[in-house]
Order: sequence, then structure tokens, then C-alpha cells
Amino acid sequence: MTAPTTTAPNRDPDDDERPVEQGVTDPFDHDDLPTPPGATLALLRSLLAPMKARVAFTSVLLLLQQAAVQAGPLLVAYAIDRAVPAFRDGRHGPLVTVGVAYLVCALAAGGLQFAFIGASARVNQDVLLDLRGRIFRHAQALSIDFHERYTSGRLISRSTTDVESLRELLDEGLQELITVLLAFVYISAMLLWLDLGLGAAALASFVPLYGLVRLYQRRAAGVYAARSTAIAAVIVKFAETMNGIRPVRAFRRENANDAEFRRLNSHHERTNGDAILEMARYVVGSRVVANITVAAIVLWGAYRVASESLALGVLAAAVLYLRRLYDPIDRLGMFLNSYQSAAASLEKIAGLLAQRPSVPEPREARELPARVRDMPGREVVFDGVRFAYRTGGEVLPRFDLTLAAGSTVAVVGSTGAGKSTLAKLLARFYDPSSGRILLDGVDLRDLAMPELRRGVVMVTQEAFLFSGTVAENIAIGRPDATREEIERAAKAIGAHDFISALPDGYDTDVRKRGGRISAGQRQLVAFARALLADPAVLILDEATSSLDIPGERAVQRAMSTVLQGRTAVVIAHRLSTVEIADRVLVMEHGRIVEDGTPAELVDGKGRFADLHQAWRDSLA
Repeated sequence: MTAPTTTAPNRDPDDDERPVEQGVTDPFDHDDLPTPPGATLALLRSLLAPMKARVAFTSVLLLLQQAAVQAGPLLVAYAIDRAVPAFRDGRHGPLVTVGVAYLVCALAAGGLQFAFIGASARVNQDVLLDLRGRIFRHAQALSIDFHERYTSGRLISRSTTDVESLRELLDEGLQELITVLLAFVYISAMLLWLDLGLGAAALASFVPLYGLVRLYQRRAAGVYAARSTAIAAVIVKFAETMNGIRPVRAFRRENANDAEFRRLNSHHERTNGDAILEMARYVVGSRVVANITVAAIVLWGAYRVASESLALGVLAAAVLYLRRLYDPIDRLGMFLNSYQSAAASLEKIAGLLAQRPSVPEPREARELPARVRDMPGREVVFDGVRFAYRTGGEVLPRFDLTLAAGSTVAVVGSTGAGKSTLAKLLARFYDPSSGRILLDGVDLRDLAMPELRRGVVMVTQEAFLFSGTVAENIAIGRPDATREEIERAAKAIGAHDFISALPDGYDTDVRKRGGRISAGQRQLVAFARALLADPAVLILDEATSSLDIPGERAVQRAMSTVLQGRTAVVIAHRLSTVEIADRVLVMEHGRIVEDGTPAELVDGKGRFADLHQAWRDSLA
């Protein structure tokens, strides 16, 4: 059947290609995905919510530890003003008591610090474990169009570099912040209690320090966001180059890639240097304020001691407290450093997790009707289907097509005719812009993904194999399959002999992407996987286009086995594949221009006849 005549759309993109309209801005062109307001805080709350009790326990440990630490200067003041004079009078008890109390506080502070580090480390690791798991699960759940637009290098950066920034904050920076805040509260209270004037003077010094902190935060926020983007670009370039190492070597791209990598690496170096410079400005400024304040208070305190309006022990305790108050200023700077980096990273992660699949699960899933024993295939209907990619023009105009259950339909046409888009819509990698696709009368959008994947399986041009054994790769089609069922599927496809000849047979590790076996052998493993899955509808997207003649013939024999009794859509570039089809569709500009059996179209005078004659001439 021929679809109604419509204005021809832009050509069908193949794999990574996308038609882009003029003036269309794609947010995926940038490293930062848009983050909804409040998404970052919501993510942080959701990560900490299951650990409220443990967080509270670690907080109590730190409160007690700081109380033990900050008791030291108070004991020193008591020793100078009370215990030492008593010792001169022959009473040793107060000084011994002070010594024992100081030792107990030191031991308690150490023990509580040890307990806090252990408890907080477990909380931190559980948070990071949860976050990495969320990123991985969410990335798998996102639709194909997301992964075609958002590079794998960026995903790697989100789950490694950005999570590592959060780890640094949790492991080091957050403890420093809480320690500084608790020290500020304890010491401020102690200074005001010891002497109101000294305490007020110390607190007044925090006005310029607060100004320095706010200035640092404003300046550093953009710097750390730029640094996170820069390191992501480095990772993307590295991953892209390693994944495409064959064309890099084939077309001698090493020097060009090296120049581009140096540019990206230099940019990362500059942004990292900017972050260090901002940190240096803050540390130097805070030290100047702290040293001036301590010097002023010591001079004033010494004058008051000399005039006997202040006890020497109180001044000594005040100086000790001031040093303890200002020494962590540098550590606060480290926290701000970690915080700015982690905040930028967490915002990027929140932006990723905020992405919703463009092919969502149905709210109320339906089940497919039971398969008929004598006709295991299913009827496929494209009903008024239109489709356009997000950043491009319409690829399929109104498209109507019915595929009979159990039939094998070959789809041919020039590059960009819409063949692969047709296959992707049937596999529900995308949803139609309008219209519907029915499987035995059920809209694909009403099927839960597991139900759909049991019914429809796609074998692509590049048969992707995971690291692991041959048996494990075949069993992807049905993970609960027995070894006997795996071997039976391989024998039916004609893959058993070459698998048995491998060093460890079915237990041979095929290594990364199946690099240990040939392209034709990988395709046979993919067909065995599909046969084991036993789908009602099978899509073969140019499954033989990259093979040599012997490999193509072996795969074609396997195809005749795996297609038997199923509804099959075969996207074909090589017309030798078309000969096994019951029906041939010729597509141009997203429309069906010819439809018939192979013999009918060969005997005709249309586009397919010309293609067939050109193919025959190439074999002569």
C-alpha cells in the first residue's frame, strides 16, 4: 500500500545524524542540562532522608567531641588563676584535678573523633553508593534520543568526576564546616562568659570575615561551574577518541586530536588555576583579619591585666580560644572550596536526574493477546503515523501500513529515505509525533517495556557483544535459559561449530565489544540471542551490510531460521537480503513509493527494478 501524498520532509537521519532546523537551539549542545528550580536541594534531601537517625547520631558525637576539645582553655584559665596559687599555698588537689580533667578531655576528644569519623564515613559512602546507582539506573531508563544527544563522556563525568567532588565535600569539607560552626558557638559563648568585652571584640571581627566569605562565594560559583564543564569536555574528548580509535588511526587523526585535546586540557588548567587563585585571595584576606584581631585583643588584654581589671588566666584562655577560633578559618576556606565544586557538580547531576524519558512507561499497562500456535507472529499496523525529531523537520509524513502476522517485509531505499526511523518507531525507541503503532491491536504506548521487549526484538547492523562469555551474550535474549537451550539456539542458527572451535567453547570470553571474534560471528551470536528470546516481531536493521560475502551468506542462512513463523521487518541495503522477503517496500522521503513481492517489483519498471538491475550488474 502507498501512503497518501504529502510534502516531502527532511531526510531520515541515520544513527548519529540529525537534521537541524536553522535557529533551533538544542540544550544538549551544552554540558549543563537545564535544572528545575529546587531540584538540587530536593536531590540532596532525598539522599539524606533514609539516614536521618545515623546523621543525628554522628551530630551528637561531634557535639560531644567539640565540648571536650573546647574545655581545654577553660581548664588552663582555672589552672593559672586558681590551681597554681593554691599549689603555692600547699594545696595540690586543684592542680591535680585540672591535670586529670585535661587528660580525660583529651582522651574523650580523641575517642569521640574516632567514632565520628567511622560513623560519618559509613553515611558518606552510603550516600555516594546511592547516588552512583541512581545515575546508572536513570541513564539506562532514559530514551534512545537522550543518549544520541548526550554523549557517554558526559555521563561518565557525571558519575565519576562530579560524584568525586561530592565525596570530597562529605569526607572533608562538611566535617570542617560543622567543626567550625560548633567551635564558633562554643568559643563565642566561652569568651562572652569569661569577659564580655573580649567576647564582643572577637565577635565584631567576624563582620569583615563574613564579607570575605560572601565575596568568595559569589566569585567562586562561576569558576567552579566552568571547571566542572572543562573537565567534562576533556573526558568526552578522551572517550570519543578511544571509542573511535580505528578511524583515528585509519585517517591519521592523531595530530589533530592531540591538538584539540591540548586545547581542552589547557582550558581545564586555566579554570583550575582560577579556582586556586580565588581560594588564595580568600585565605590571605581571612588571615590578615584574624591576625590583626588577635594582636589588638592581646594588646588590649595585656593593658587590662596590667591595670588589674582582667585576670591573667582569663587573658590566656581568651588568646587560646581566639587561636582556636581563627585557625579553622583556613579549613573553612577548604570547605568553601569543596562546597563550590560539589554544588556545581550536584547541580549538573540534578539536571541529569531531572530528565524524563521521552518514551515513558504507560500508566495502566495492557498485555498482548495470546499468540496463536500456528501463527506465532503478530500483526503490525502503522495508523496515521507522523514523526519528527526534536531538533529537525518532519521525517515521516502521514504514514499508514499494515504488516500481516508471520510475514517477512523488506524495506529498501536510498540513505535518508526513512527506513531506520520506521524500525526505531516499531521498536519504540521513539514515539510517533501523532498517530499510533498497533501490535495485534494494542498501541505500543500501552505496553509495559518488559512486555514490549518480549514481543519485539531488534538486531542492528553492529551486533554489540558485552564483555563476558559467548554463552552469557546469547543468554541476554533470555537470562533464565539453560545451557542446553543456549546451545540449541546456536545450533539452529549455525553458530555452534565456530563457537565450539573457540579456546573455551561457549565459555570463551569475547572481550570488549566481542573483539575476539569476527563481525560475521558476532552477527551469528546476535541472531542466536534473538532466536532464544523468541519474539513475535523481529526487526533486522541492515544486519548484513557490513559483512563480506562468506559472512553474509552464513548470516542469511541464520536469518532464514530466525525469521521462520515471525513477523519480520528487514531493513536492507544489499538486495541479496530482499530475496527471502514475502513483500518489499521501497521508501523515498518518508513515503512508500513501491509495494509488492520481490518478483513483481523486479519485473516492473520502477525504482526497485532499477536498483535490482544495478545490483546484478555489479555482480557480473
